[in-house]
Amino acid sequence: MNEVRIDKWMWAVRIFKTRSIAADACKKGRVMIGGVNVKPSRMVKVGDVIQVRKPPVTFSFKVLALSENRMGAKLVPNFMENVTTPDQYEILEMNRISGFVNRAKGLGRPTKKDRRELEQFTGADFYEAADDFDFDFDFDSEEEDS
Repeated sequence: MNEVRIDKWMWAVRIFKTRSIAADACKKGRVMIGGVNVKPSRMVKVGDVIQVRKPPVTFSFKVLALSENRMGAKLVPNFMENVTTPDQYEILEMNRISGFVNRAKGLGRPTKKDRRELEQFTGADFYEAADDFDFDFDFDSEEEDS
């Protein structure tokens, strides 16, 4: 075996959880070999460098051996070498540190964690200060006058 489909290989070495997700990534233009987008049926050879864009990072993997069958995680280093540049990992680390969840508007309600972070940001003092106001509105007396 000197060539394997790229979607099968990426699934076999655990870059993607399923083969259909790997094929979709190829169709969406997130997988490149030599700077050129590839189709899921593209054959890979030993020595190819595959770039996989998983926003915001572009991972790079060098093909060391070929396999069509999914393998255990301990065997993966025999089949590929991670050649991702350190600056890509810095981007990933910055996203992790920032803690900002980039959720598009309208994609579900905020989580409990989001609510707590918002309360921490606005400060609990704001809510406590609202309790200090003493309003002298007597709505019952207006009804009696009428």
